[in-house]
Amino acid sequence: MSDAIEQFEGGCLCGAVRFIATGKPKGVYWCHCQSCRRHTGAPVSVFAAYEPRDYKVIKGEITKFDSTPGKTRRGFCARCGSTLTCESLPEITLTHFHVGAFDQAARLQPRKQYFPEERLPWLHIADA
Repeated sequence: MSDAIEQFEGGCLCGAVRFIATGKPKGVYWCHCQSCRRHTGAPVSVFAAYEPRDYKVIKGEITKFDSTPGKTRRGFCARCGSTLTCESLPEITLTHFHVGAFDQAARLQPRKQYFPEERLPWLHIADA
């Protein structure tokens, strides 16, 4: 059995932003809210949540936008527009990374759903 701490690397589409998250995420989940749909252009988002101390940006910078001032801050690559993060305000206790931004996204399976009442009626998720 290995005592190695898991690391999950990821970044944006163009490679200008790279990050490393260390350890198991606090949770991996689907988010059905309209705000996430608009931010990603996808029918649903999948996030892996990390405490700020458990990740670092190792290349470039995540550009931030307060999509709901005082409540929600979104992160993206200013160069290619890739969706990267979501944080709850005013105090950031977790940073939610979009699973698609990770190099090995298949290792991060969602186990929970947020805002299921906003799920698109034609979207069926069998194992969530």
